[in-house]
Amino acid sequence: VQLQASGGGLVQPGGSLRLSCAASGNIFDIDTMAWFRQAPGKERELVARISSGGTTNYADSVKGRFTISRDNAKKTVYLQMNSLKPEDTAFYYCNAHAAEYGSSRYTHYWGQGTLVTVSS
Repeated sequence: VQLQASGGGLVQPGGSLRLSCAASGNIFDIDTMAWFRQAPGKERELVARISSGGTTNYADSVKGRFTISRDNAKKTVYLQMNSLKPEDTAFYYCNAHAAEYGSSRYTHYWGQGTLVTVSS
């Protein structure tokens, strides 16, 4: 299973960005999909998570500003980020809890990370 993230970049405070992450490979099923982020010198933290049924969870720091969604047919998860702040600057990583054909075991897979920089 491979995850390809895109959509990062430089944006001014108050601006918006939309991240995408597409899963590919020998995928039987994808359970939860999520976005994490890691700022320089800090630990990786959960930003938002969405179940296969659409139930979402958000970090308190992004509630009301970020929206996670997914397209199951496209095996893609999105993160709409509005009202961005300098403290949102980080590498953003997508994660998928998925099983491959021929296996009943679910594993967490990670994308390569995309950099979001919020600065004037």
